[in-house]
Amino acid sequence: MKTVSRFLVLATGLLLALASLTAVAQNTTFNMVRSAGATAANCIPEAKGRVTINSLGNVEVMHLEASGLPPRTEFDAFVIQLPNAPFGLSWYQGDLTTDANGRGIADFVGRFSIETFIVAPGSGPAPVVHNQAPFPDANSNPATGPVHTFHVGLWFGSPEAAVAAGCPGTVTPFNGDHNAGIQALSTRNFGNFNGPLRQIQ
Repeated sequence: MKTVSRFLVLATGLLLALASLTAVAQNTTFNMVRSAGATAANCIPEAKGRVTINSLGNVEVMHLEASGLPPRTEFDAFVIQLPNAPFGLSWYQGDLTTDANGRGIADFVGRFSIETFIVAPGSGPAPVVHNQAPFPDANSNPATGPVHTFHVGLWFGSPEAAVAAGCPGTVTPFNGDHNAGIQALSTRNFGNFNGPLRQIQ
């Protein structure tokens, strides 16, 4: 009986170890770099990011760490079609707020893999919640076949925050109210068609 019990304990331990190794194998890490806009403006020179995607089977968890950013500042994270302007189709994930040292961490849950895409089989009416210029809501969507979005971008939460960091005060639609600042970080270190999410099966 003791031999059977020991065998069961060993077998259970082996299964747990294999499960742990599998979980590690499903983690993918990549870097984000200063955006083209920030680089051209010579602002936030120390800004950088690191993203870890943990694949859980039916869903992924995106863990985003950023540093070298202005302290106590809000940023907005998007999954995007292209890393640089015009960015293409973009999907809002959530916010990241930096601490007193200009570091921030955020976690998002979704489908972040080779299967990440946006599709609109046809055009239809859409709710208009924000109608202020310069980026009011559209009242209908354009029809499109499946378009993959394999890149990640991080935007200043406001033009004022960007200006305070020495960046241009351009207004962009990349936050919940469509009045964000410029892109701060992106995955432009990957090719347009080979964003880092594409490598995740």
